[in-house]
Amino acid sequence: MAKKTEDEKPIRFQSRGEMPPMPASSGTMRTNKTASWRSLRPVIIEEKCKRCMLCWKFCPEPSISPTDPPIIDYDFCKGCGICIVECPFDAIISEPEGR
Repeated sequence: MAKKTEDEKPIRFQSRGEMPPMPASSGTMRTNKTASWRSLRPVIIEEKCKRCMLCWKFCPEPSISPTDPPIIDYDFCKGCGICIVECPFDAIISEPEGR
């Protein structure tokens, strides 16, 4: 992993129009249920969610639907936490798996 310099800042987008296009998937992520090793699960707090869709945009699996509100498909979510970090409204929390 590359080391960050002190002047580097996280990338934040003001709107969906500023986001780069999402890469196309070959479909394997949507055919193989890959979440069996997850220990933490992200949970969207609907009252705090502003529907900015950054969670959907940055989800590497894609296990978050671009709906209103976004829905996490736990068959495919690996619990990586990227959605939690990217949410500018703190509308996604993590809970221990099995709750």
